[in-house]
Amino acid sequence: MKKYLNSTGRDAIGNLADKYTDILTSDPAAEYDQHIHIDLNELKPGINGPFTPDLYHLTSEVGATAAKNDWPTEVKFGLIGSCTNSSYEDMGRAASVAKQIADRGMKCKAGFSISPGSEQVRATIARDGYVDIFESVGGIVMSNSCGPCIGQWNRKDTKKGDKNSIVTSFNRNFTARNDANPNTHGFVASPEIATVYAITGDLNFDPERDELTAPNGEKFKLEPPNGDELPGKGWLEGQNYYEHPPADGSGNSVVVDPKSARLQLLEPFNTWDGEDINEAEILIKVQGKCTTDHISAAGPWLKFRGHLDNISNNFLITGVNEEAGLADSDRMNNVKNNLTGERGGVPDIGRQYKAAGVPWVVVGDSNYGEGSSREHAALEPRHLGGRAVIVKSFARIHETNLKKQGMLPLTFANPDDYDKIKTGDKISLTGLKEFAPGSQVTCIVKKADGSSESFPLNHTYNDLQIKWFQHGSALNYMKSQM
Repeated sequence: MKKYLNSTGRDAIGNLADKYTDILTSDPAAEYDQHIHIDLNELKPGINGPFTPDLYHLTSEVGATAAKNDWPTEVKFGLIGSCTNSSYEDMGRAASVAKQIADRGMKCKAGFSISPGSEQVRATIARDGYVDIFESVGGIVMSNSCGPCIGQWNRKDTKKGDKNSIVTSFNRNFTARNDANPNTHGFVASPEIATVYAITGDLNFDPERDELTAPNGEKFKLEPPNGDELPGKGWLEGQNYYEHPPADGSGNSVVVDPKSARLQLLEPFNTWDGEDINEAEILIKVQGKCTTDHISAAGPWLKFRGHLDNISNNFLITGVNEEAGLADSDRMNNVKNNLTGERGGVPDIGRQYKAAGVPWVVVGDSNYGEGSSREHAALEPRHLGGRAVIVKSFARIHETNLKKQGMLPLTFANPDDYDKIKTGDKISLTGLKEFAPGSQVTCIVKKADGSSESFPLNHTYNDLQIKWFQHGSALNYMKSQM
């Protein structure tokens, strides 16, 4: 890491870390809950998926596993890059694989796209010939951006609804994430393995065992990838797209067409009224895995990311409703308005509660909000009138994002209390006037028959974050200090 910092002109950071090595390393007597030992000599190429990064296969076995599970073994696209697995070394290792078929006059059988990790990486790999290699085998070097990882992909080769497989080096492969097609089986692998599958177009191909055939009939195996950690000729800065604001911006104004569907000026969120939350409705009780893709879907919705009201129409539309009595086919985007008895989509009912001046909460399962650190997943519930999200556990970044927007992210002190809450109950949250680091909030659940029960909820707020809550958002607090 220090070599990388030095190469990018950030020597001071590495030097500072060296100065405080004693506090950046574990204590000699440190104890760990678990020890994981990996023998790199025995490590084999692997691939994860589809639909979750938690499902692991060896590349030597994934083809047979796919056939057994009726997953398409034909790979329609290989995609590398985005924010993850997109460094100069990653690009070099992928290019070293692609060059082996380029030298033999071959092209990829599947589609192949490359998203460099930054403008610096893009410019440098262009100078060093990697871009030429990728393009010579049919690859398309895209912008240095999130790209298809979050659905910024104008896919032409497959229609929505068609069953197909893709292999990416992205760190997320949840249902419909990359192209809005729920039948796209997304697999995750290293950049070099994703490049292999772009070359072969077949999950049955094992790079350690199988051979390719060159146009001249030559049989050959792909050699292991290699790549330089840092560019030998140094970095290129590339195009600088940043435009510095004027020294005095007091006379400037931002003009947005009020009829625009894609841009909207933000209004500050309301400050906390100083009171506990009484008899809030449960908008939805979410069951099972709920990622930021479930909370705020990407893909086509991203065109509304500058318009909070419009993008809020995707709020939790693919979260699984735990409500009893629903058929499996009715568990997404189907909740009850407990004021009227009518049913509707999650964002629709949220808006109805807000219009009626009724607070609402979301109840969720474990690791709620895992996945991309997208702020809209926290902005949307706040915009729609939500007050709290009560779950078994949070993904750390999403929990912090909720705090920043003035939402209350709370966890069950006893995870079994999740089962005590049923759709149709009313939730009161008391103890907010005594809100302090390490304190607990009391959750009072009022049942339809008038009975109630209570239990404690935990939080991870520090003093500064409590000020965010009290002011209505982190931005509100920051403005109050100016």
